[in-house]
Amino acid sequence: MLQMIRRLFSILPLVLSSNAISSHTKYLPGFTQSQVYNRYLRNYTFVMTSVTETSSCQLARTIGEWSFAPNTLLSLPLDEVEENYVRRDVRQAVFSKVTPTPLQKNLQLVAVSDNALVSILDMDPVIANTEEFVQFVAGDKILPSCTPLAHRYGGHQFGVWASQLGDGRANLLGEYVNRAGERWELQLKGSGLTPYSRGADGRAVLRSSVREFLAAEAMYYLGVPTSRVAALITSDVGVIRDPLYNGNPVVEKASVVLRLAPSWFRIGSLELPVKRGETATLRALLTYLISTSFPELWQKTEKNLAEACVTFGLEVAKLNYKMWVEWQRVGFVHGVMNSDNISLMGVTIDYGPFGFMPAFNRRYVPNTSDDEARYCYQQQIRALFFDLEKLRESLGYVITSDYNTDPDVKAKLVQEMAEGFRFLRRQSDVDLENMYLKKLGLTKTDHYEVVEKLLILMEDAKADFTATFRQLSEANITEMENIEATKFWALKEIKGHKDFDLFWSMYVAALKEECVEEEERKRVMCSVNPCYVLRNWIAQEAIAEAENGNFQLVRKVEKILQRPYERQEEADRLNFGGKPPTWEKQLKVSCSS
Repeated sequence: MLQMIRRLFSILPLVLSSNAISSHTKYLPGFTQSQVYNRYLRNYTFVMTSVTETSSCQLARTIGEWSFAPNTLLSLPLDEVEENYVRRDVRQAVFSKVTPTPLQKNLQLVAVSDNALVSILDMDPVIANTEEFVQFVAGDKILPSCTPLAHRYGGHQFGVWASQLGDGRANLLGEYVNRAGERWELQLKGSGLTPYSRGADGRAVLRSSVREFLAAEAMYYLGVPTSRVAALITSDVGVIRDPLYNGNPVVEKASVVLRLAPSWFRIGSLELPVKRGETATLRALLTYLISTSFPELWQKTEKNLAEACVTFGLEVAKLNYKMWVEWQRVGFVHGVMNSDNISLMGVTIDYGPFGFMPAFNRRYVPNTSDDEARYCYQQQIRALFFDLEKLRESLGYVITSDYNTDPDVKAKLVQEMAEGFRFLRRQSDVDLENMYLKKLGLTKTDHYEVVEKLLILMEDAKADFTATFRQLSEANITEMENIEATKFWALKEIKGHKDFDLFWSMYVAALKEECVEEEERKRVMCSVNPCYVLRNWIAQEAIAEAENGNFQLVRKVEKILQRPYERQEEADRLNFGGKPPTWEKQLKVSCSS
């Protein structure tokens, strides 16, 4: 034990004198390393505090029983200017130190995700009933282990370089490593001004916060890679917004969401240092990203950054293409697929003007600001390819600027990466076809013409995307002539099409050729075709209730969406799986949503 203590004190000066923290830090038995943030001195220091052997096996019931892990992000370049004011030209930094601006006027807990609290944060759901937890989400309780930061990044918005962007209304509180060994970054969205607020007030409103909470949790249960939202609070603090940018501003309630992701880095995180020629900052960031998020990749390339960039880029592209296929499967359309909204971890982030496609329409656009349908359902793959090209260009910059690598080797690496990106783009089309075949219980690519025929029928008939596929999953093949109009209302919409009989004969023949048993067909199809998604009208009803101070519907919707592939009596009573109300077509969402 004496030797252990001596070792502890021998490394302590090094820890205290440097921001560099190994991502694979091993803690001494009985001790944990944590950062202490002094909100008045605006500085971080490192301390060793004792813990009990059993603490890691228990769920925290109070905020006092919970703490952040050592923040490895502090090893990255930090902004030298520590005053919090809007600056359009921050240089040579990945983060700025920014303390949240707390909400303090009649705080109310709107909803929490019990699953996120337990499975990600090791918190007992009862913690949400404590005043300290609400203050924590409001940004008013800064834990000793908290290290609040705002991330600096850039990006292409609607295809145009937008220069410096960054976390304009978000604070990254720190990172947490849970009992499963998973690393998660906690972020408050709507927590006030940062150097990257670009003239805005740094706040989020209840309307957009409810949408993000419900969407993130819905996507998780649908099986789509996504960030999570652990909690949502609101207040009586008023902020002025023009929801549709039409000159009709209103006062809305300021709100904050506690959201989680394995990492909040995005393609734009790499683009900005490239544009600014900040090679050292870019190399430090990439070294951190690859060594922490893809440690096996880092070791396999023997810590050669130029070689690792190739494999890293291909892995990021692969993850994002897989995410896109899942979007397509459930009819999800991300309304702002700018490069600053595409995660380097291949998870859905930044839920703004999104939408789950109602009637099937390849040019469905949820964002009223997207006049050219750049990010419509059909064009999302083109938008993603554009963003990934920006990733490839950023990584290519790192490779070609490496003075320690032979020019011929660099040229070969750049070419290898370009070829790999093209291959993955082609492969994504194959994955999309396989996904659609599975939605019909088929597997052979020769039968994709059945999918194409169905999609044409659906588009012509303006048939509901979610309901049509789900009802096909539940209806008996042999009883299609006598299906119940009330229960199978979406199928009735396409049965009237002149080419329905042709489609049906093709479909039945394909199933027979593949020897698909009826029960197996239903099982497979019901596993990928949900009964319920977060339709705009459902979200709007929950928002309207919440704005009137009633949060029960928000919580009920989240609970129903936890089981999207199961028929639920309560959901059907609320018409969540039924024909959408006609007024849904009048709903509009914009970037302020």
